[in-house]
Amino acid sequence: MAENQQNQAAGEENQPQFALQRIYVKDLSFESPKAPEIFTKEWQPQVNLDLNTQNTQLEDGVFEVVLSLTVTVTNNEETAFVVEVQQSGVFLIRGLDDASLHQTLGAFCPNILFPYARECIDSLVLRGSFPPIMLAPVNFDALYAQALQQREQEQQQPETIQ
Repeated sequence: MAENQQNQAAGEENQPQFALQRIYVKDLSFESPKAPEIFTKEWQPQVNLDLNTQNTQLEDGVFEVVLSLTVTVTNNEETAFVVEVQQSGVFLIRGLDDASLHQTLGAFCPNILFPYARECIDSLVLRGSFPPIMLAPVNFDALYAQALQQREQEQQQPETIQ
């Protein structure tokens, strides 16, 4: 019976494990360089979203994933505001092969963090006295696949000598 419990415990160690341990804002910035003049102009915003992810292994099986979003809103070619948020999470991830681990860190974890970052941005924009920004959902799986494909293409291209 003790041997059966040891075998079961060993089998559980090899099973994939995923647990969200913490979600937090790592960095936050809001700038409105043309305030208060920007409030007197007709509001025809143009929104630009830049996003990036990075991850760091904190210890065996524990990773920090940082989703960085920068939203720049212009109105008639003037910068109305810029919001930058680094939404972070600490994740326990074990029992995955390298490809699955990279996909989890590069797509699955950012998918979890994005709604928190979106809410943080919306709150800051409202506090800046601007209309809410409703960022559309992001397909991190497609972005991850695109980044992998681009990396493979770059590796296949011969180096040019200059």
